[in-house]
Amino acid sequence: MGDVFVSTSKQRLLVAQMKRLGVEPADLIEKFILGSGSGGQKVNKTASCVYLKHVPSGIEVKCQRSRSREMNRFIARREICDRLDDQLLGEQSRRRQAMEKIRRQKRRRRSRQKAKIVEEKRMHGQQKRLRDRVNSHGE
Repeated sequence: MGDVFVSTSKQRLLVAQMKRLGVEPADLIEKFILGSGSGGQKVNKTASCVYLKHVPSGIEVKCQRSRSREMNRFIARREICDRLDDQLLGEQSRRRQAMEKIRRQKRRRRSRQKAKIVEEKRMHGQQKRLRDRVNSHGE
Protein backbone atom coordinates (compact mmCIF):
# COMPACT_ATOMS: atom_id res chain seq x y z
CA MET A 1 0.00 0.00 0.00
CA GLY A 2 3.00 2.30 0.30
CA ASP A 3 3.57 2.40 -3.47
CA VAL A 4 0.54 4.63 -4.20
CA PHE A 5 -0.23 7.77 -2.21
CA VAL A 6 -2.01 11.07 -2.65
CA SER A 7 0.14 14.20 -2.46
CA THR A 8 -0.54 16.61 0.40
CA SER A 9 -1.27 19.44 -2.03
CA LYS A 10 -4.03 17.37 -3.69
CA GLN A 11 -5.41 16.45 -0.27
CA ARG A 12 -5.50 20.13 0.72
CA LEU A 13 -7.32 21.03 -2.51
CA LEU A 14 -9.90 18.30 -1.87
CA VAL A 15 -10.48 19.46 1.72
CA ALA A 16 -10.93 23.04 0.49
CA GLN A 17 -13.38 21.88 -2.19
CA MET A 18 -15.34 19.88 0.40
CA LYS A 19 -15.56 22.95 2.67
CA ARG A 20 -16.64 25.16 -0.24
CA LEU A 21 -19.44 22.72 -1.14
CA GLY A 22 -20.44 22.18 2.50
CA VAL A 23 -19.55 18.48 2.57
CA GLU A 24 -18.91 17.37 6.13
CA PRO A 25 -17.17 14.07 6.90
CA ALA A 26 -20.11 13.21 9.19
CA ASP A 27 -22.45 13.39 6.15
CA LEU A 28 -20.53 10.62 4.38
CA ILE A 29 -21.21 6.90 4.79
CA GLU A 30 -18.11 4.95 3.88
CA LYS A 31 -17.82 1.20 3.36
CA PHE A 32 -15.00 -0.96 2.09
CA ILE A 33 -15.97 -3.79 -0.21
CA LEU A 34 -14.00 -6.75 -1.56
CA GLY A 35 -12.62 -5.88 -4.97
CA SER A 36 -13.37 -7.79 -8.12
CA GLY A 37 -12.26 -7.98 -11.72
CA SER A 38 -8.74 -7.90 -13.12
CA GLY A 39 -5.79 -7.43 -10.81
CA GLY A 40 -5.14 -10.94 -9.59
CA GLN A 41 -5.77 -12.71 -6.34
CA LYS A 42 -4.68 -9.76 -4.18
CA VAL A 43 -7.57 -7.58 -5.44
CA ASN A 44 -10.11 -10.31 -4.74
CA LYS A 45 -8.85 -10.85 -1.17
CA THR A 46 -8.56 -7.23 0.03
CA ALA A 47 -11.34 -4.75 0.71
CA SER A 48 -9.84 -1.95 -1.39
CA CYS A 49 -13.06 -1.00 -3.20
CA VAL A 50 -14.60 2.10 -1.59
CA TYR A 51 -18.35 2.79 -1.41
CA LEU A 52 -19.19 6.37 -0.44
CA LYS A 53 -22.62 7.94 0.05
CA HIS A 54 -23.36 11.61 0.71
CA VAL A 55 -26.49 11.38 2.85
CA PRO A 56 -27.96 14.90 2.34
CA SER A 57 -27.84 14.70 -1.48
CA GLY A 58 -28.20 10.92 -1.86
CA ILE A 59 -25.21 10.73 -4.21
CA GLU A 60 -23.50 7.32 -4.17
CA VAL A 61 -20.03 6.52 -5.54
CA LYS A 62 -18.21 3.21 -5.80
CA CYS A 63 -14.50 3.40 -6.63
CA GLN A 64 -12.06 0.62 -7.47
CA ARG A 65 -9.65 2.36 -9.86
CA SER A 66 -6.56 1.64 -7.79
CA ARG A 67 -5.35 -1.29 -5.72
CA SER A 68 -4.72 1.18 -2.89
CA ARG A 69 -7.59 1.78 -0.48
CA GLU A 70 -6.34 5.28 0.35
CA MET A 71 -6.19 6.26 -3.31
CA ASN A 72 -9.71 4.92 -3.88
CA ARG A 73 -10.96 6.89 -0.84
CA PHE A 74 -9.48 10.07 -2.29
CA ILE A 75 -10.91 9.45 -5.78
CA ALA A 76 -14.37 8.65 -4.37
CA ARG A 77 -14.42 11.87 -2.32
CA ARG A 78 -13.34 13.88 -5.35
CA GLU A 79 -16.08 12.26 -7.45
CA ILE A 80 -18.71 13.14 -4.80
CA CYS A 81 -17.51 16.76 -4.88
CA ASP A 82 -17.59 16.86 -8.68
CA ARG A 83 -21.15 15.54 -8.78
CA LEU A 84 -22.29 18.00 -6.11
CA ASP A 85 -20.61 20.79 -8.07
CA ASP A 86 -22.57 19.68 -11.15
CA GLN A 87 -25.83 19.79 -9.20
CA LEU A 88 -25.16 23.20 -7.66
CA LEU A 89 -23.67 25.04 -10.62
CA GLY A 90 -25.50 23.23 -13.41
CA GLU A 91 -24.40 24.59 -16.80
CA GLN A 92 -21.52 26.60 -15.34
CA SER A 93 -19.58 23.68 -13.88
CA ARG A 94 -16.23 22.87 -15.49
CA ARG A 95 -17.14 19.23 -15.92
CA ARG A 96 -20.43 20.04 -17.66
CA GLN A 97 -18.68 22.51 -19.98
CA ALA A 98 -16.09 19.88 -20.94
CA MET A 99 -18.84 17.34 -21.68
CA GLU A 100 -20.70 19.91 -23.79
CA LYS A 101 -17.54 20.71 -25.75
CA ILE A 102 -17.02 17.02 -26.59
CA ARG A 103 -20.67 16.71 -27.61
CA ARG A 104 -20.32 19.67 -29.99
CA GLN A 105 -17.14 18.20 -31.48
CA LYS A 106 -18.83 14.85 -32.17
CA ARG A 107 -21.98 16.40 -33.61
CA ARG A 108 -22.67 15.60 -37.28
CA ARG A 109 -22.11 18.41 -39.74
CA ARG A 110 -24.93 19.73 -41.90
CA SER A 111 -24.84 18.99 -45.64
CA ARG A 112 -24.26 22.66 -46.52
CA GLN A 113 -21.32 22.80 -44.11
CA LYS A 114 -19.87 19.57 -45.59
CA ALA A 115 -20.19 20.98 -49.13
CA LYS A 116 -18.41 24.16 -48.07
CA ILE A 117 -15.51 22.19 -46.55
CA VAL A 118 -15.17 20.04 -49.69
CA GLU A 119 -15.16 23.16 -51.87
CA GLU A 120 -12.45 24.78 -49.69
CA LYS A 121 -10.33 21.62 -49.99
CA ARG A 122 -10.75 21.60 -53.76
CA MET A 123 -9.70 25.27 -54.01
CA HIS A 124 -6.69 24.61 -51.79
CA GLY A 125 -5.65 21.72 -54.05
CA GLN A 126 -5.85 24.00 -57.10
CA GLN A 127 -3.65 26.58 -55.39
CA LYS A 128 -1.10 23.92 -54.53
CA ARG A 129 -1.02 22.72 -58.16
CA LEU A 130 -0.35 26.29 -59.29
CA ARG A 131 2.72 26.37 -57.04
CA ASP A 132 4.30 23.38 -58.82
CA ARG A 133 7.54 24.00 -60.70
CA VAL A 134 7.22 25.12 -64.27
CA ASN A 135 8.83 22.54 -66.52
CA SER A 136 10.90 24.37 -69.19
CA HIS A 137 11.96 21.24 -71.13
CA GLY A 138 8.42 20.25 -72.13
CA GLU A 139 8.53 16.95 -70.24
